[in-house]
Amino acid sequence: PQGIGSPSVYHAVIVIFLEFFAWGLLAAPTLVVLHETFPKHTFLMNGLIQGVKGLLSFLSAPLIGALSDVWGRKSFLLLTVFFTCAPIPLMKISPWWYFAVISVSGVFAVTFSVVFAYVADITQEHERSMAYGLVSATFAASLVTSPAIGAYLGRVYGDSLVVVLATAIALLDICFILVAVPESLPEKMRPASWGAPISWEQADPFASLKKVGQDSIVLLICITVFLSYLPEAGQYSSFFLYLRQIMGFSSESVAAFIAVLGILSIIAQTIVLSLLMRSIGNKNTILLGLGFQILQLAWYGFGSEPWMMWAAGAVAAMSSITFPAVSALVSRTADADQQGVVQGMITGIRGLCNGLGPALYGFIFYIFHVELNELPMPESSSGGSVVTQYHLQQNSIIPGPPFLFGACSVLLALLVALFIPEHTNLNVRSSNWKKHCGSHGHPHSPQAPGEAKEPLLQDTNV
Repeated sequence: PQGIGSPSVYHAVIVIFLEFFAWGLLAAPTLVVLHETFPKHTFLMNGLIQGVKGLLSFLSAPLIGALSDVWGRKSFLLLTVFFTCAPIPLMKISPWWYFAVISVSGVFAVTFSVVFAYVADITQEHERSMAYGLVSATFAASLVTSPAIGAYLGRVYGDSLVVVLATAIALLDICFILVAVPESLPEKMRPASWGAPISWEQADPFASLKKVGQDSIVLLICITVFLSYLPEAGQYSSFFLYLRQIMGFSSESVAAFIAVLGILSIIAQTIVLSLLMRSIGNKNTILLGLGFQILQLAWYGFGSEPWMMWAAGAVAAMSSITFPAVSALVSRTADADQQGVVQGMITGIRGLCNGLGPALYGFIFYIFHVELNELPMPESSSGGSVVTQYHLQQNSIIPGPPFLFGACSVLLALLVALFIPEHTNLNVRSSNWKKHCGSHGHPHSPQAPGEAKEPLLQDTNV
């Protein structure tokens, strides 16, 4: 028997924590290396790298999920963690190869989908939401602590030590999977033959998106998710680089910003969200979250002082309630046998945004000439860079054009969300849905019940 003990949620939690802790340590060094490698088109190249990675993840996630039904979860946990962490040691060896491998690693950068499938194998349906919450909270905890630790170690001992430490933690994660993680998918649950289990229909990443137009209410929800998550995905890819290079934040300030934002988001998505859902209802909570997101993006777009970024960050934490509220609305309005279809669509749209958003933000930065061509040499950047950054800002009416574009996109999402009814029952459409779902069924996929509670919805809640 492989692994230590029987499969448990704690095995999955440790895998997630170690992987994202390793990457969190590199938050500050990556921003420096990115600008040194691409000094003239930093934001454009960052957007292209993250965009390629996001699109490859979107295209490969269904296929890897389907293959894990055949080969088991452990082998794919090992595969996804190995390829996701493979670029880490290349940061100091060859920055060009580092960013090239990051882009290509998107094919396997779907650890969350395999981890949630692992959790679905070993939990009962009534335990699953709590288990997913534990995994998401662990992901948040790793990113709240590790950037600050990485920034401190980089300042005191240099970035090379941080890269070595991150590589060691990634290797520890791989060894933990090899030695300690038991297989969660029993042999009897796997298909008997190798020819039948995988169909192209099952591995089609656009399969869920093709069903969006089947129901008008689901269509409204999906449009709302697309318009609100597209700028959010782009913001995640470039915002910390923006703070570092344009707003003059130090590595320690960026790490502190990540930590404070993470803690406030956890509070917003637990205490504040539950209070709002009880007091003003589901739809109004979504509208309130979108309103906060518009305010936050507009503030980022026009803000030219560091204190404005901190204030907008507090608003950003409040805007994080939107997607959990959307997930709750979907689960309340859809039948149990329709949950997988509706939530799968939303997951597909978010995956698509993870590819399009970063590329779009990088392109908008590029066409508005938000670059640092005049930045002095790195060794003299401690004093002169701040002067140059503020000089660039004073010559620009809108310091952050993509954020303003994002605010307009979320405003459209808010207008669409106004038409989503508060109380809706999709039961009247269940026969059509079942007929449609049946045509895409998989004859012996053991995950059919698990897919009805699509775990990837919780991937980026925190």
